[in-house]
Amino acid sequence: MTSVPLPDDLGTPVALDRPPRRIVSLVPSLTEALALTVPGRLVGATDWCTHPADLDVPRVRGTKNPDRAAIAALAPELVVANQEENRRLDVERLRAAGIPVWVTVIESLDQALRSMRRLLTEVLAVEEPAWLTAAAREWARPAPKRTAQVVVPVWRDPWMVVGSRTFTGDLLARLGLRNVYGASVERYPRVELADLHRAGAELVVLPDEPYVFSPHDGPEAFPGVRTVLVSGRDITWYGPSLATARERLLRQIER
Repeated sequence: MTSVPLPDDLGTPVALDRPPRRIVSLVPSLTEALALTVPGRLVGATDWCTHPADLDVPRVRGTKNPDRAAIAALAPELVVANQEENRRLDVERLRAAGIPVWVTVIESLDQALRSMRRLLTEVLAVEEPAWLTAAAREWARPAPKRTAQVVVPVWRDPWMVVGSRTFTGDLLARLGLRNVYGASVERYPRVELADLHRAGAELVVLPDEPYVFSPHDGPEAFPGVRTVLVSGRDITWYGPSLATARERLLRQIER
């Protein structure tokens, strides 16, 4: 690795003397990617980092309220974060404490693949992992020819849905679906349930995160409209699950 700082996805220079050997991840998707690709380097993760299932590293609280003292105590050579999932305040205070932080920006599939490839091959100096190559290949397949209009709630009370400029919205398009709120000004607009009913959706996709929609919590709000419960990891995570998520989602949508 050169002594020239590498810019993260926001363009902020991150100075590293060598490929980092001690990494704390504040992003569940990236935690899984790091745990499978460079397992010996991951020394800390958030309470929300649930994959791999056998992940055994110290926890540093949540994505929105990380324990910065606990992070510093782990002596990381790099902390990985995400513009959407983590707070700027935490990033700035970690940097002020002398801890390098690499911030990712993910608003589309192409961005996700490019961002992960840079992090793994340029910053961590490892070969591109097989799961990343497989994910790029799978999602490069042509979108199925369908015109179904879809709504993807991510919260209720108040109801919030996937809007514009989102990774999930890009996946929907690649599955051949048209997001009813894809042209909204907001990325995750709040919508009254009555307006959701009038939106003309032919399909409602209910992930199990961040809100835990279930057979008894969610489908009953959309009488007369087909609803599909999916794994939030398949439709919102941009790590190793991408290699197999497309096939699973298509099977569920096409039932």
